Amino acid sequence: MDRNLLYAVLSSQQEKFFSPQTLFHREMLPKVISLLNLKLPLIITGVRRCGKSSLMVLIRDELKLSKKDCLFVDFSDERFIGFDHQDFQKINDYLVENNYSDHAFLFIDEAQEVSHWEKWVNRLKEAHSTLVTGSNSKMLSKEISTTLTGRSVNLHLEPFSFREFLLTKKIDFKEKSFDFKQQALIRKAFLEYHQMGGFPKLILSGDETILKELYENILYRDVVARLGKDLEKPVKELSAYFLSNISEKVSSRKAGGLAGIKNLLGVKKVLNAFENSFLFIMIPKFDYSIRKQIQNPKKVYCVDNGFVTVAGFRFSDNEGKLLENLVLVELKRRSKEVYYSSDKKECDFVIKEKTRIVQAVQVTWKLTVEDRERELSGLLEAMEKFDLKEGLILTNDQEEEIKRDQKKVLVKPTWKWLLETD
Repeated sequence: MDRNLLYAVLSSQQEKFFSPQTLFHREMLPKVISLLNLKLPLIITGVRRCGKSSLMVLIRDELKLSKKDCLFVDFSDERFIGFDHQDFQKINDYLVENNYSDHAFLFIDEAQEVSHWEKWVNRLKEAHSTLVTGSNSKMLSKEISTTLTGRSVNLHLEPFSFREFLLTKKIDFKEKSFDFKQQALIRKAFLEYHQMGGFPKLILSGDETILKELYENILYRDVVARLGKDLEKPVKELSAYFLSNISEKVSSRKAGGLAGIKNLLGVKKVLNAFENSFLFIMIPKFDYSIRKQIQNPKKVYCVDNGFVTVAGFRFSDNEGKLLENLVLVELKRRSKEVYYSSDKKECDFVIKEKTRIVQAVQVTWKLTVEDRERELSGLLEAMEKFDLKEGLILTNDQEEEIKRDQKKVLVKPTWKWLLETD
């Protein structure tokens, strides 16, 4: 890459990084600041536009870094086309020639767009603190970890949590009890969040077309571009099917039939690309046999409810499916190891810690007379199987306590559960 062009890009990106921006607090910020004290490269992954770049600005402000104390490099900028591994040294030269601090902090955005970024970061770590972000889980691959000699810290960022969403709306939720007016505001905000999700740019603008554009961007840049144009049609069709059938069990064979892909290896490549882009989350059925876990169908969820709303087909039970999707994303945000349980009955989620299942969760929009026993029996079966004394049913707004044979089931509004700190 031409040195003058590279320097011009770095200069313009730095100016933009320090320009005034509308920012909202991220709950991950204190943890990031604490981890930076380890003096190891910090890698933050997450779906495109979930707020990784804005988090970098929050970190810059928290550390009180000036323009000469840090450098921001965004490799998703199309002007980096033609950049190769020899150009990393030119960035090092730019720091020296422009009188940056000897130990300037490097913010490296969307690193997966260039090859061998990990070798550069490995060379930098003796003199510079580095924070690297990316929109692909391959950034955490074994090869990259080996290059970094295992000495890096990894975090994952999701779009706004409900707590963060309320902060953007200036709605107070920190009191343990809410008056009628406060509760009404929170419940109204929850219904919006349940439908439209937590992508920062959507919340700032309120324009749904942003979600459609973002969905297409992820699909083409992070899935189709990596698999090849030959798979564009099956990728689009399979993605649309998943968004319209959130939480459905899907095997590789079934996915191949839906997408018209006969080669099982090709199907697995598509499913892996969906997961690597963080667009979809695949939840396995719990089994004590790892082989059976791999063989059993997985339940498919989406990273954000907004995509389901704007790009999926609507059905009568969509409210419940959206609620289940929202709960799954929150469980992953809380770093839970999540499975579904299915024997005679089904339980939506069971949570594993170390070697045992510690919690069973059922999700339903409304616990009606008609489906009450079905929801309870699936949960109670999982509680019995994993020797749990307490279970949880998350709903839109119902709250009660049910006791069955020495077992307790808490029925709780999802919005209240979302406000709890885990």
